[in-house]
Amino acid sequence: MPTLEDEVIIVTGASRGLGASMAKRFAREGAAVTVTARSESELEAVADDAEGEILVAPADVTDEDAVRAVVEATAEEHGSVTGLVNNAGIGLLNMYGEGSVLHEVDTADFRRILDVNVTGVFLFSKYAVPELIEAGRGNVLNVSSGLGRRGSARWGPYVASKWALEGMTRTQAQELDDHGINVNALDPGGRVETGFWDHLPEAERDGILDPDVMNDAATSLLAQGPDGITGESMPVQEWEDRL
Repeated sequence: MPTLEDEVIIVTGASRGLGASMAKRFAREGAAVTVTARSESELEAVADDAEGEILVAPADVTDEDAVRAVVEATAEEHGSVTGLVNNAGIGLLNMYGEGSVLHEVDTADFRRILDVNVTGVFLFSKYAVPELIEAGRGNVLNVSSGLGRRGSARWGPYVASKWALEGMTRTQAQELDDHGINVNALDPGGRVETGFWDHLPEAERDGILDPDVMNDAATSLLAQGPDGITGESMPVQEWEDRL
């Protein structure tokens, strides 16, 4: 497994689930990690449980000033940023415990999901990518979903957001290739023990994956040099076979 020594990585949505698991793994592999989400107490718990260096920087990914402050705090603390993991995401399921046909979705809910899942990625890229460019290298990793490649009834807002994320990934990969920065997306390849599935009774939780399912692939992707794979999106198993 490649090392993350000398890497400075920001992980969004890092208070629990996939984000918390990846952040702790990155720190254990030697990276200086900044964790961000809205809950400072949950982020502190992640940092306390980590074996390595973690900076706690609470923020709402839709708040531009807060996002800028997270990136600035990271660069001030460590001198640069070399990795960004856009993991924060929401959907109707973790908001209400159920989906909805698209034409019945509340407009405010649709906008909120797109704001977190798409605008949040844009904002962190807007402020973190210049730091990667200044460092002369780096990796952006967007956490996607199989629903970024297909439709699914009653998942409309989430599907729309992940299709947008897939397009942003490929576009930014082209834009940043000359700067030695790789941009990729990965998804866990199934349901994961996150807030999306808290509503399920115990009897229906068979097959739900552990939050550490993406750790190996994410670590390898963030350790890539300027000549690494870029502009790709795959489930975690395909990434593990490729890397």
